[in-house]
Amino acid sequence: MSKELSYTIEEVSQLLKVSKLTLYDLVKKGEMPVFRVGRQMRIDAKDLEIYINSQKTNQSTKFQTPEQELHRNKTKDSFSIVISGQDLVLDILGKYIEKNSAYKPLRSYTGSLNSLISMYNGDCDIVSLHMFDGDTGEYNLPYIKKILVGYPYILLNLLSRKAGFYVKKGNPLNLTSWTDLNRQDLKIINREKGSGARILLDEQLRINEIPSSNIKGYEHEESNHLSVASAVSAGIADVGIGIEKAAKIVGIDFVPLITERYDLIILKTSETKQLISTVKNILSSHQFKAEVNSLGDYDISQTGNIIYET
Repeated sequence: MSKELSYTIEEVSQLLKVSKLTLYDLVKKGEMPVFRVGRQMRIDAKDLEIYINSQKTNQSTKFQTPEQELHRNKTKDSFSIVISGQDLVLDILGKYIEKNSAYKPLRSYTGSLNSLISMYNGDCDIVSLHMFDGDTGEYNLPYIKKILVGYPYILLNLLSRKAGFYVKKGNPLNLTSWTDLNRQDLKIINREKGSGARILLDEQLRINEIPSSNIKGYEHEESNHLSVASAVSAGIADVGIGIEKAAKIVGIDFVPLITERYDLIILKTSETKQLISTVKNILSSHQFKAEVNSLGDYDISQTGNIIYET
């Protein structure tokens, strides 16, 4: 067997200097052929070269040979879907979707707001959301109604979970409320713009009239819950914002401040009718709920409920 070079989605993203969501969209549309090794997608170097050549300004077609066109059509029929979000329960959902349907789930580990914008642009099929609105005290819908203007959709509950402070063992600074963030003797570690945790922090700062400029470490960002919790554990920061599960994994203390509703949104089109039915059946199944419940720190009492539908 000859040794042929291939790349991960991450590597191609770096090579082409485009986002991973852009590549997932190309895969969905059948414009970028992929193959799988276990659950990981890879792209042949020769297919990447063909794609690059097809995009040159003097090329009239994307795939030049009949064999390449056939490859493209087969990829188009693969029913690839993109699930965007970071919670590990989404990986479980993807596993169930793959097992119980013809869909092939691809994962994008992107924050709530950026994922919702990607859905608006046609780059995601299932988006997970946990975005707190300080004016209404409500999760998700205020943002959806502003962004998905004119789109029909269904919002389903995946689970609920506690969000709050990551603190060092024993909570030595005795942090108990959002107003404690105004203290001058602490340093935070932040999440990236567009993430649900960042939105929660910024809304609480706004509600409590705490200028972000007063907070030491506000500009220091990490891209996931575990990295924030690890920064607190390592002493890089005194406090971070995130979910209870990550605190337990890392082995630090957690101060719960709010119960957040973690929902899934899917656009309603003729193409997504079967996908919506598949997801609803999975979320309502005893097997899926039992597996999520076994992880601990998740509330499944509303799992599968329709929160809103247009």
